[in-house]
Parts: sequence; C-alpha cells; structure tokens
Amino acid sequence: MVTKEDVEHIAGLADIGIDKDELGAFTGQFNAILDYFDILDKVKGDGVITRDLSNVMREDIVEPSLPLEEVLKNAGGQENGYIKGPRVMQ
Repeated sequence: MVTKEDVEHIAGLADIGIDKDELGAFTGQFNAILDYFDILDKVKGDGVITRDLSNVMREDIVEPSLPLEEVLKNAGGQENGYIKGPRVMQ
C-alpha cells in the first residue's frame, strides 16, 4: 500500500509539484493502479503465446537524401557539418 509520504517522495524524485490537498487523491490513484497489478499477477497463463506473424515491419529501402549543404542551409545553426540545436541545460 502506498502512503502519502510515498507519494510525496515519488513526486520529489520526478520533480512534480503536488499540493497537499491533491495528495489524498494521488495516493488513492496509486493504490488503485497497484490493485490492478495484483489482479494481473494472479492471472494464470497457459504457457508461451505463439503468433503467426513473425515480422510485420517493412524492409528498409535505401533512397537518396538531400545533399548536406542543402540541409544545413535550412538549419537555424550549424557546427562542424551538423545541425546545432539550442542549448538545453546551462
């Protein structure tokens, strides 16, 4: 069973702000989810499931792509022949 303290700890790890008035609702939801997993753990299987399909992915088709110069002229920034994106972390 998940406690309110567990939910606060998980929210801190995930860097999610949960208000004190929402804590009870989240705790109930966590416990309901875990109850569903308990039900699934009790399901008995007959063994290995076999399927007729082995690979439903298409084969890769090699096609010519745009020249590097054309790609880089549309990029906002570039560095050493690569597209340079905005800085994410400081």
